[in-house]
Amino acid sequence: MARDDGTFTVLDVGGTTLRIGAYDPATGVLSRVRRMPVEGMHRDPGAPVPVLQRRVVDQIVREVGAHTGGRVPRALGVAFAGPITAGGLVLAAPTVWGRRGDPLPLGDLLTERTGAPAVVVNDLTAAAWRYAATEPGDFCLLTVSSGIGNKVFRGGEVLVDADGHGGELGHWVCDVSADAPPCDCGGRGHLGAIASGRGVLAATRRAAAADPAGFGRSRLAALCGGRPEDIDNRATARAVREGDAFATEVLRGTLTHLAQAVSAVFTSIGVCRYILMGGFALAVGEPYRRLLVGELTRLGCFGLDAGQVDAMVSLGVADDDHGLIGAGRLLTERTPVPSSQGAP
Repeated sequence: MARDDGTFTVLDVGGTTLRIGAYDPATGVLSRVRRMPVEGMHRDPGAPVPVLQRRVVDQIVREVGAHTGGRVPRALGVAFAGPITAGGLVLAAPTVWGRRGDPLPLGDLLTERTGAPAVVVNDLTAAAWRYAATEPGDFCLLTVSSGIGNKVFRGGEVLVDADGHGGELGHWVCDVSADAPPCDCGGRGHLGAIASGRGVLAATRRAAAADPAGFGRSRLAALCGGRPEDIDNRATARAVREGDAFATEVLRGTLTHLAQAVSAVFTSIGVCRYILMGGFALAVGEPYRRLLVGELTRLGCFGLDAGQVDAMVSLGVADDDHGLIGAGRLLTERTPVPSSQGAP
């Protein structure tokens, strides 16, 4: 069977969307990107986990074949939404196939079925490799979307162990009260349940119900017809960008715990660069960064002044190609240069 050209085939498999593209290791250019719905629980929430696992694997293999015209890719890089071991074993995928099933040897399955070496990593691990190309030193990548995650890149590697542990700040328990907000994982009081986009939405609706007069005077109320039940994250992000005091104060309150988590990372391992990404954080944009910096400054980062705290937090690139580009960069680091016959 003919082999593909010198590009890598890269995929980003999330809870609702599968993306596939070609990454050129010589130029660092991502091209031929296609997006389609993932054939997981989002499409068929009642299907058993083994059925959904099989469908997702079949879909990946099918899309790889279509993307390469039936040729064997030089290599596959897969950014996947879930904890992954060093051997490419998917331990869980709550947003892709829901309830925890048996671990899935995705890397081995893809190598067997496509004939190409496959590297499978957590999606945020892949994203960290994207920024490793431009960051001069160690950094921590923070994603704030429907949940919260992080990865630390230090000494040329992402800090996770062979079993995929590490980078789960979203599941740090920061509220131990009995009525703490529930997390998607089944726990309560996790950082992701409080400071994620989902957590901010819940907090904003609670604040609107508790202070109808203040809400009624806000820009946020104007954006959602004055109805607390119609508040969504798009309206909240816009209201904060436009300087609405009501929405801004709610968001500031949710960021206290995130600032504590960042301070803990800084004081424990000395990482001085924090890059914000994720749909909610980037939708709010610079006001989100300023609010987080303000909370970090108020809490105090040991040994840093306000200017240094401000310089250590930045916004990531506002696109959805983090996993694809990161998987391509990771393959560039780990895949041998092909021989003259084109073998990987």
